[in-house]
Amino acid sequence: MNTTKSHATPEKIDSKKHETSNTDEYISVISPLSGKVFGEIKVTSEKALEETIAGSAEAQKEWAKIPLNRRAGFMMQFRELLHKNSDDLVEMIHHENGKTRDEARAGLLKGIESVEFAAALPQMISGSVQEVSRGVECKTLRSPLGVVAGITPFNFPAMIPLWMFPLALTLGNGFILKPSEKTPFTAVELSKLLEKTGFPPGLFSVIQGDKHVAGLLCDHPNISALAFVGSSPVAKTIYARASQQGKRVRCMGGAKNHLTIVPDADPEIAAANIVASVTGCAGQRCMAGSVLLAVGNVNHIIAKIYQMMSKIIPGRDIGPVISAEARERIFGFLERAHREGAELTLDGRKSPIEGNKEGFYVGPSIIDHAYPEHEAVTEEIFGPVLTIIRVHSLEEAIEIENRSIYGNAATIYTQTGGVAEYFIERVNAGMVGVNVGVPVPRDPFSFGGRGESRFGDGDITGESAVEFWSGIKKVTTKWEAGRYIDWMS
Repeated sequence: MNTTKSHATPEKIDSKKHETSNTDEYISVISPLSGKVFGEIKVTSEKALEETIAGSAEAQKEWAKIPLNRRAGFMMQFRELLHKNSDDLVEMIHHENGKTRDEARAGLLKGIESVEFAAALPQMISGSVQEVSRGVECKTLRSPLGVVAGITPFNFPAMIPLWMFPLALTLGNGFILKPSEKTPFTAVELSKLLEKTGFPPGLFSVIQGDKHVAGLLCDHPNISALAFVGSSPVAKTIYARASQQGKRVRCMGGAKNHLTIVPDADPEIAAANIVASVTGCAGQRCMAGSVLLAVGNVNHIIAKIYQMMSKIIPGRDIGPVISAEARERIFGFLERAHREGAELTLDGRKSPIEGNKEGFYVGPSIIDHAYPEHEAVTEEIFGPVLTIIRVHSLEEAIEIENRSIYGNAATIYTQTGGVAEYFIERVNAGMVGVNVGVPVPRDPFSFGGRGESRFGDGDITGESAVEFWSGIKKVTTKWEAGRYIDWMS
């Protein structure tokens, strides 16, 4: 397990070098709140990675022998430590990622739910036993895979790692975590808390680095399974590279989620919910609502959306985006949408900013009267931008939704059950909401999309993830012959 130095405030972390390997290569971590260096992380060398995986494999042999209920007990201790240290974790997430403290806490609590799910495994996976013929019994046993790994993104530094390693560890595996090089320190803090529970040394480790280190995980023969969450182009690359090595691979990619609103939607509920979906976490989440399909005359609701979004102040109500490059990329989408004939009714480039003007802030933006072919409709912007397409019918809205290469989430706003059911049956997204702009399932229901939003079978959380991080051993026994044995001979 790593013994890196990390702290919860930028004043303490500045100019400190976080040791993770025996190489002299460091990556500077920039806080999006200030645009200044927050700290440095030492890149894990190939030699250190070999030692880390070997150490995890050795620890895993003994860990797998521990009964499931005792392994789950470690997770209950970890849960208590997460709650006890939540304020420090929230502060770390806030400074290295830029989320508001409320958003950081919400993500952490959602991750803790996955820890609770892992701790409940003894009540969920007891296996099955059946006498299949006279004197013959078949049963199933769930077994670990060995050493497994996860590669996680910058946008949820605590939640997404907690989606992965608690479940994988409780199932008896060793685990190697590579967090985003943009937000490496929260993972280090999680590792320290896990160590306090008494987990075997070396069983869980955090490694650091960029795509080169991720590639080493993909190629390593002793990594049995690999999970990834990030952009679709990278997800596709990771999936192809790792699966060629014969690994189990599950990669979650990006999204272009559509929110459909019909005239009978509750104006207050729909407007508030849509604004929260678009601007929460500064739009940096794969479940953010980014395209609004406005069916018929819903101008009164769009007016409310505009009023609410125009009152949101970056630095006060929403945090910055992760980097200067991300900010400029979002600004480019706004400029090109305006140039291509859409109406930029709310321009986040002109938003007033509270706090540090050097932070990477983008104000809420609305692109109205867009066409389905516009890049602001087809490409993931990953910022607080709502693109509106006006359509005449629900069928037209569903057709546009299903034309997207992505398939993460789709939501409809209506007060009519029949309309909602019609929508649910026909959209191709993996996660569907009714009056819920961010329809993230809760454990044991699993998180995962379709199309270019997911590579590999199954989902990343819940019961589907239990299948991913473990194997099934089928045992058939016949004991009738035992009665003919002369035990006294």
